[in-house]
Amino acid sequence: MRLIDEVYTRCPFYGSRRIAAQLTRERGDPWNRKRIQRLMRIMGIRGVAPGPDTSKPHPENKIYPYLLRGLLIDKVNQVWSTDITYIPINLWRCYG
Repeated sequence: MRLIDEVYTRCPFYGSRRIAAQLTRERGDPWNRKRIQRLMRIMGIRGVAPGPDTSKPHPENKIYPYLLRGLLIDKVNQVWSTDITYIPINLWRCYG
């Protein structure tokens, strides 16, 4: 359980399959995924994964109009777009 907790603390988005693979890689001896699942259930931890229906918008959310509908885009730099996404996770500790 301590080893599972160490891997889970480093990478909380790992599920039982990834934890089993990580422990097998680090320790050398094979780890059974079902045993990892059982111990994770006892410890009360789960991998962070999207649940069902994550793509459905909330009914109270405002629907913004698409402002480019019907606009003829025929020149370079006529329309610009950007996206800012920030997820603060130290991935180097998990994949290093």
